[in-house]
Amino acid sequence: MLEQWLPIIYIFTGLLGLVIGSFLNVVIYRVPRKESLSFPASHCPGCNNPIKWYDNIPVISYMLLKGKCRSCKEKISPRYSIVELLNMLLWLACVFFLIQNSTTFLGEGITMENAVGYALVAMAFCSTLLVVFFIDLEHTYIPDRFHVIVLALAVIAICLNAFVPSLNDGIKFADRLIGGFGGGTLFLIIYFGSYLILKREAMGFADVKLVAVAGLLLGWQNTTLSIFLAAVSACVVLAVPHFMGKKDRFKEYPFAPYLTGGMIASMFIGKALITWYLSLMP
Repeated sequence: MLEQWLPIIYIFTGLLGLVIGSFLNVVIYRVPRKESLSFPASHCPGCNNPIKWYDNIPVISYMLLKGKCRSCKEKISPRYSIVELLNMLLWLACVFFLIQNSTTFLGEGITMENAVGYALVAMAFCSTLLVVFFIDLEHTYIPDRFHVIVLALAVIAICLNAFVPSLNDGIKFADRLIGGFGGGTLFLIIYFGSYLILKREAMGFADVKLVAVAGLLLGWQNTTLSIFLAAVSACVVLAVPHFMGKKDRFKEYPFAPYLTGGMIASMFIGKALITWYLSLMP
């Protein structure tokens, strides 16, 4: 039934993803600075002049203005367009992986129609993780409101499975509980263990909370895969300054960007990756 609407769904999802991505930029900039999300209206951080609507069109305005403010000519960070494009691509990925190819990536028995509910939750999850990625990357902390949002999304997914069986994501309630409790406990052990062994914090407590609430949404299998992918990618990236001779034992590096990347990857292709890995077992 949905097949004939897929082209329209892709177009609508892409455009809406860009618009929401523009709002995410406001969240990324204002929340760490404890500013209101609604007032004042969008303005240039340099000259404080309000941004006209035609200068606030996602991606297009940035290109037309050549990355500069129309009033003061101060450079505009390319992050704004990057966030808009990433959010659009992640939302389109939700349609591709979780709706169009739901059987392949969510499991047998999951139809295109009954994956819609989880895809909508996944879109909100992706946008939230995108905000967490950039805030932690710049400020090395995660505001608690985003943990609450992910927890709320997990509760919605659980309720969809329990009370609307046709909107199914193939993740069992027990798997979610194990994912939340197990992932949170593992990171809690690392958090307190670092104090006992290293005499300093090796991981922020915000990361513990992020894994716990995301585990409730993803289930223990995808949560385990998320942590593995995050650890591997962090080792690869952080090895670069080590081999370049830029050694700083006590420099603080944010871990949430790697966690969010692992979570998004496992949500989309976790089932396929785990199935492929198990197929290699003798």
